[in-house]
Amino acid sequence: MRQLLLRPGAEELSYEIRGIVKKARQIEALGYSMTWENIGDPIQKSNQVPEWMKEIIADLMKDDKTYGYADSKGVLETREFLANLNNLRGGTQISAEDILFFNGLGDAIAKLYQFLIPTARIIGPSPAYSTHSSAEAAHANAAPITYKLDPDNQWLPDMEDLYLKVRYNPSIVGILIINPDNPTGMVYPKEVLEAFVKIAEEFNLLLITDEIYQNITYNGITSVPLAEVIGDRPAISLKGISKEFPWPGSRCGWMEFYNRESSKEFSKLCKTLENAKMIEVCSTILPQLAIPKIMSHPAYFAYREEANQQIGKRSDWMSEILGDIEGIKFNPTQGAFYNTIVFEEGVLKEGQFLPIEDEKLAALRDSWMEEENMPLDKKFVYHLLAAEQICVVPISSFCSDLRGFRVTLLEENEEVFKNTFRRLGKAIKQYLRSES
Repeated sequence: MRQLLLRPGAEELSYEIRGIVKKARQIEALGYSMTWENIGDPIQKSNQVPEWMKEIIADLMKDDKTYGYADSKGVLETREFLANLNNLRGGTQISAEDILFFNGLGDAIAKLYQFLIPTARIIGPSPAYSTHSSAEAAHANAAPITYKLDPDNQWLPDMEDLYLKVRYNPSIVGILIINPDNPTGMVYPKEVLEAFVKIAEEFNLLLITDEIYQNITYNGITSVPLAEVIGDRPAISLKGISKEFPWPGSRCGWMEFYNRESSKEFSKLCKTLENAKMIEVCSTILPQLAIPKIMSHPAYFAYREEANQQIGKRSDWMSEILGDIEGIKFNPTQGAFYNTIVFEEGVLKEGQFLPIEDEKLAALRDSWMEEENMPLDKKFVYHLLAAEQICVVPISSFCSDLRGFRVTLLEENEEVFKNTFRRLGKAIKQYLRSES
């Protein structure tokens, strides 16, 4: 080309959650069926969308206004509905003008980092959700800055690590919190959220919280919204319906701006994000119109409660199957529908393998192993993929120095779920005992 096309930092964009699908498709081409544990798509796992919810969406499709533009910031009635939901909790109050819709949270996250100056850094958790860490790194033309989540302390954040990194890195202007967390399934207690706010107050930082799993908690745990503890700190909450309804194909998410007038710089950021949406005209209108109708339906609370109970049961089953395996660190989940399993330090070694009888399948796996400087957890994931046809994601792909993998708790069929994790547990034991 006449000139370079990519700006510095663009190569930081990666998404192993979907990238590993290419490998899995190669196995399917050999005639094998695949167990998908790589992505949090309830629909892929046969989650049944209630008929009453489908009827609401079908009725909206008959209304002519569904086919037009919405306000650039989003459907006014829906923004009023969501603002009221927030305000009923009694924390920081907002209005419809403090809500901005996007075509999914991926779109919102990309826009947020796009307008920050490259020297303004947002520190986020590690293991990190790839959409956040990749977008932040790409905007800064540098590797992500992260604070540690501790697998030896129920995946709670290492607040000392966070504090020291903020204190000695003046380029950090904000803290990202994912609560409930993806990929670990941890839910922050209120006192931990208050500790985040305290650090933000001391160093005058913006708080950003991804709360898309806020209403997916179980086994006696509830999630405290950031709005309840931030006081007058500037903050942005990221929310959506793709997991909760579930309707991932809707690509519908939104930002809630808290205390937007508390900082001149924050107010300018909010206005810039709104102006960017005006240039696009608006986000998709159908799911926005559906939100208040679905969330105010008399069956909605019971539906979400039952769905959460089922995820909680699967969390218990996973604990029973994987919880006592030597060589791994296992924490029961509390929210969202993921679990991150970490290998104990030193148990992964070069030369470990899972046996494969099919020569074509073995040759395919061996071809993957030619990748240079492959992390040891990624090697395990590829061996598991080829030997058991179970597709998981290595934790090294979540901006982490830990070695392990993420799975989901989405499989609705109890027999299939338990069989999958029994196979996984057996494979872990066999792999850790092996050596070529």
